Amino acid sequence: MQIAIAIATIAEIPPSFDDDRRLAEALRLRGADAVQLPWDQPGVDWRAFDAVVIRSTWDYSARREEFVAWADTVGDRLHNAPDLVRWNSDKRYLQDLVDAGVPVVPTVYVAPGDPVPALRGEVVVKPTVSAGARDTGRFGEAFHDLARRLVERIHGSGRTAMIQPYQRAVDTSGETAVVLVDGVVSNVLRKRAVLRADEVAPVREDGLGAAEAMYDPALVTAGEATDAELRLAARIVEAVADRFRYVPLYARVDMVADDGGAPLLMELEAVEPNLYLDAAPGSVDRVADAVVARVRRADAAAARPEPDGP
Repeated sequence: MQIAIAIATIAEIPPSFDDDRRLAEALRLRGADAVQLPWDQPGVDWRAFDAVVIRSTWDYSARREEFVAWADTVGDRLHNAPDLVRWNSDKRYLQDLVDAGVPVVPTVYVAPGDPVPALRGEVVVKPTVSAGARDTGRFGEAFHDLARRLVERIHGSGRTAMIQPYQRAVDTSGETAVVLVDGVVSNVLRKRAVLRADEVAPVREDGLGAAEAMYDPALVTAGEATDAELRLAARIVEAVADRFRYVPLYARVDMVADDGGAPLLMELEAVEPNLYLDAAPGSVDRVADAVVARVRRADAAAARPEPDGP
């Protein structure tokens, strides 16, 4: 029986982004009926699909409550799972990972109405609900007044701000991003610095509003990870699986080295991360295989007869 799979996206994908189409083609080669649909398209019966895979839903952060409500309606055929989407779409999830023993870039959360704490050294300010480095800035000691203004702007939109010390290794060695598919490492990426010193990141006015640096084709390249980075990525996905009883279909673990060279988690991307499938040969096939395998397992479980009662 042919399986039906929807790839959830947005109405206007940048012409340079081809990952969703390539994933759909890979799924069709595996016998699936795969279509790309905007997540907010009216009249779609999402429950008619065997699986709905969130991909380029890059406008969700501006409509988070609407988006997580949509995820709930799709239910258990959504990947990643609705509970994980709700949790991961607000960066306060980082505190839960700290509580689970994960080393995370130190973070202070400042809710609307809270006073801005004393700032020391170079800091990064961003909202807890955001994507594409929107409303995000990097500020040195002499520009802390701009950092406070950004916190006030974030508060003005009703959001919580987060303040972190800027990690110097971003400038020297960049970020390491480990992509995991079904809990297994698929590929590793190297990401250059996005934020320039002493400014709020400029954004492109194109409907997405992502930081201008995010459009640089050389921003992310294929990379390598240390054993410590691979162990941390696996540990984080295990912590997620323990919390939700669900192994993410995909996750991108973004890390940076601390002053001693040990990896720190910057962000866990498990809602709609760009997986940069074009940077890693075979990665689109790994995602497609994992999607089809999940549908087959769900079908087999549904067909399994109920055990006899006592």
